[in-house]
Amino acid sequence: MKKMNFQAEIMAGHKDDAVEVPFNPNDVWSTPSKSIWKGRKGYAVSGTLNRIAFDESFIVPRQKKFYLLIDGDMERAARVNAGDSVRVSVQLKS
Repeated sequence: MKKMNFQAEIMAGHKDDAVEVPFNPNDVWSTPSKSIWKGRKGYAVSGTLNRIAFDESFIVPRQKKFYLLIDGDMERAARVNAGDSVRVSVQLKS
């Protein structure tokens, strides 16, 4: 599956922080979103945040855009916080 790389700023969220994804996952990966938890569809991905690997996170649609959720464990491992610019690499989990 094609790996996508981009840079983005971490935005504070009410549950998890997130970065805006500059592409439509369905267009890039030719895969429709799937149910990831009750009431939410999205894309399970793995990748890196500032070169620190993560096994699973989710890209979810919100307000006609897509966002990669960044949880506290990911932020601590990469030593980043809301407001920081980060390098992101993601690929769809198989």
